[in-house]
Amino acid sequence: MPEKRPVRLSPDERRAQLVAIGVDMLADCSLDELSTDDVARRAGISRGLLFHYFDSKRDFYRCVVRQECDDFAAATEPDPSLEPVPWLRAFIAGFAAYVTEHRKVYLALVRGASGSHPAVEDIVESTRATLARRAEEGQRRLGMPDSPRLLAAARAWMAFAEEAVISWPPDGPDAPAELGAFLESSFIRLLGALDRPAVLPG
Repeated sequence: MPEKRPVRLSPDERRAQLVAIGVDMLADCSLDELSTDDVARRAGISRGLLFHYFDSKRDFYRCVVRQECDDFAAATEPDPSLEPVPWLRAFIAGFAAYVTEHRKVYLALVRGASGSHPAVEDIVESTRATLARRAEEGQRRLGMPDSPRLLAAARAWMAFAEEAVISWPPDGPDAPAELGAFLESSFIRLLGALDRPAVLPG
């Protein structure tokens, strides 16, 4: 099969195209397996031309991961003018929708070995921290008591929510609403119990 002839694009358009191809390929491979040769081939350009837009393979990897993480962060950022309850529900809905719709890439990058890759670990960790801060903000918006353990609890809830979204049965028309209600309930129970933890009797 003849290779695709390159389409003339502006430098910014070409960079965006190459990054988008890299993100798409992460659904089926690890970061180390992400081949710049294959990326260039899909774009219809030479490997050498790819490195006209990126300083190195590491630079390309970081741009790919940053794009995915930026998209994830943007999808979970509610309108700041919302009232507390709608704000929290928008945050939870954005989180659940993004993880569900980008499940393969999310598993490979944020949750998988690629997320701890030395070239991009700081980007992935920064994104996790951003989401944890939003969980903290949701707790405060609802007027729950503050706690020195709030950040730890927020990160614990994020890990819980991640597992719930990935594992939630997708069947049935009410599955998204049921998942949203489950995540909201877990948020209230976990982050609302910091000042008065409930323990089993005895």
